[in-house]
This record gives sequence, C-alpha cells and structure tokens, in this order.
Amino acid sequence: MAAHVSLNYFPSSSSSSPSLLRSPPLSYAKRHPVSVAALGDDPIKEWILSEGKATQITKISPVGGGCINQANRYDTDAGSFFVKRNRSIGPSMFEAEALGLSAMYETQTIRVPKPFKFGPLPSGGSYIIMEFIEFGSSRGNQSELGRKLAEMHKSGKSDKGFGFDVNNTIGSTPQMNTWSSDWVRFYAEERLGFQLRLAVDQYGDSTIYEKGQRLAKSIGPLFDNVVIEPCLLHGDLWSGNISSDKNGEPVILDPACYYGHNEAEFGMSWCAGFGGSFYDAYFKVMPKQPGFEKRRDLYLLYHYLNHYNLFGSGYRSSAMSIIDDYLRILQA
Repeated sequence: MAAHVSLNYFPSSSSSSPSLLRSPPLSYAKRHPVSVAALGDDPIKEWILSEGKATQITKISPVGGGCINQANRYDTDAGSFFVKRNRSIGPSMFEAEALGLSAMYETQTIRVPKPFKFGPLPSGGSYIIMEFIEFGSSRGNQSELGRKLAEMHKSGKSDKGFGFDVNNTIGSTPQMNTWSSDWVRFYAEERLGFQLRLAVDQYGDSTIYEKGQRLAKSIGPLFDNVVIEPCLLHGDLWSGNISSDKNGEPVILDPACYYGHNEAEFGMSWCAGFGGSFYDAYFKVMPKQPGFEKRRDLYLLYHYLNHYNLFGSGYRSSAMSIIDDYLRILQA
C-alpha cells in the first residue's frame, strides 16, 4: 500500500479525548468481559490450554484474506480458535477490535466472532484470540443481512452520545472517537476533518483541505428534520468484511465500531455489493429518513478520503467530485 499512516499519530480536538492506548473503564470491562493477557513465552498457547479448555492443539493452519495481520486457525480437542497477530503494533489495536466485537456480539442480532483474549507478544507486537466461524460458500442472503444489520442498529444504543470508549482504526488509519452529543459536529470534525488534515499533512493537498473544510462547516442543512440517534455501527462494512456461516446466516467481522448515525454504515456501499433486497429489508426495521439520498454521498466521502490517504491519488478525484457537488448544492 502507498502512504501508510503511523498509529502514533493521534491528535485530538479535546484534552479529554480518550486514547487508544488506555485500558477500558472497569464498568465497561465488566459489560465486555474480554481477557487481557499476561506476558508468557507463548501466551496464545497458554490461554488455549487453560481458559480455552483444550488439552492439546492438534493443528495450526494459516488463514488468508488480511493485509495488516497474520491470521491462523488453531484446531484443538475443545474446538477451533481464530488468532490474529501483528508483529509491529501493540495490543491497543486489538483492544479496540475486541471492544467493538463484544459490543456487537452483545446485541444478539447479527453474528460476529466472539473475542476471548488480546495482549502483547513476548517478541513484540500483539495478538487477539476469538471464536472461529466456519464460513459457508457464499456471502449469504442479502435481505437477511439487511434485516439483521438494522436490528443491530436498533438494539445497539449509547447514552454517551456519538463516539466510542476508545479510538480505533479504519484500515490502518487512526479513527478518532471522542464522545460528542452533536452528530453533525462529530462527523464534520472527527471523520471529515481528521481525514482532510491527513491529506494536507501527507500530500500538501491544500485544495482538497480548504474545499473540504468549507463543506464540513456547511453540512448542517442536510440534516434538517432528521432525528439522529447514536446507533452501534460496524464502521467498515465492505464485501471483505461480510460473509456467512455454514447455515447461510450473515457474519460481519473486522469492525471499526463507534456509535453514529445509522446511515453512515452505508459509507462503504461502493464496494459492499448491497442490492435492492438488502435495503428493502433494512428499511422495514429502520425506516428511511427524510433526505436519505441527499446524505448518501456525504457518508461515502469519509471512506474515499481514507482510501486517498491510504492508497494514494487514485481516489482523489472521487473525493473531490463529492466535495465540489455538495459545495454547489449547499452554495457554500
């Protein structure tokens, strides 16, 4: 990939902004009982042969599909586990993934792998152990995916507002989740604004930065007459993060969770393959709100900007086109 973003770059718009490097509050940890590892010679094996209730590991097999982490299936006499390792990043990234998976799992709506343990590796880097799900031969039923995703959005609510208890990553880009009571401000600053600052820092792209900031300050009218509740979002829902189990039930994985406007979940729809049956089933549970079509490209913009920052100039024109269209529509 071109233009990787360092995970050490975590500016904040507030001094009280949560850090990705801190542990979750105790009350949150009680609601999301994911173990944090002690450091041993092989903490993965140690957990599987103790808390994982296995007496022997019979096979370790590589699992493909990821470009950031190394993934393996551990087969044991107590079942199979899915393990991801990263040799260069500490456990903060997997802490955020575990908290997101736990939050989605606890809604008991759409299927996600249950996380069990995360922690540091003795040689450096980190790991996470989670439930192994045997995937089926297809991505599953589109209408069932839409219905269960809507049920997750309807069930997963937050009394803290918009954001999440830790910052996390979208791909390998930091994603800031400072709590806010104002969705329009949150999306303008923590989503669009952050990506625009990355673009000017990495590429010196003052044009996209200046026009993008004009747009970010002008998006309020797009939300007129809309009631926005903080819904639990997967946050990075594209075809690579959608599958189905052996029974054909939809499964979603590799989240970038936060609580936000439910429509923001469709920001990766340009590479998710959502069809008409998906949206029909979704809107039966979560009714479409006024102005949905006018906001759709606004939510695509965040992900186009992120792809521009991660992969380079091939995505710039898509982001710039959306910005220019909205500046014209909003006369900003």
